[in-house]
Amino acid sequence: MRLLTAILVVGLGVLAFTPKAASSPGKADWIVVLGAAQYNGEPSVIFRNRLEAALQLYRQGYAPRIAVTGGRRPGDRYSEGEVGCRYLEARGVPRRALFCEQKSRRTWENLSNIAPVLGGSRAIIVTDEPHLPRALILADQLGLRATGYAVRGNFRESYRQREAWLALLARLGIR
Repeated sequence: MRLLTAILVVGLGVLAFTPKAASSPGKADWIVVLGAAQYNGEPSVIFRNRLEAALQLYRQGYAPRIAVTGGRRPGDRYSEGEVGCRYLEARGVPRRALFCEQKSRRTWENLSNIAPVLGGSRAIIVTDEPHLPRALILADQLGLRATGYAVRGNFRESYRQREAWLALLARLGIR
């Protein structure tokens, strides 16, 4: 039990040095929506919440372009990036303002695949509150100029704990 407590204390200390999410991010060049599940061409609830948050930021003028990331699982007909772009386009985002990354399967790939598109541009990463610290750590390791926007929700404690552990591992350079 003491070992677990020590690991948690160290982990929380490491996370204290994680870039923080902004409730009202500054202006950027891109909004980057990290992929989440899609079901036969429809975004999951979690993915839809991320897309709606990005749409709100876009409409408020935080950035002129949105990149949606995410590939497909074996057997899927659609990629997360494709589904997300179609969702945003159906809600008024012009196609020319969208970039659809369609090959990534993990957070590291989401960010590394979109990095060449972003170049040195500023980005707002949109993902779930528990996932955002890890995403920002990875973005920093990739040299991306990124802030974050946390999508709030009623997330299971197991998801929060998993992401805290993964953020700790990411901070230690373990992906």
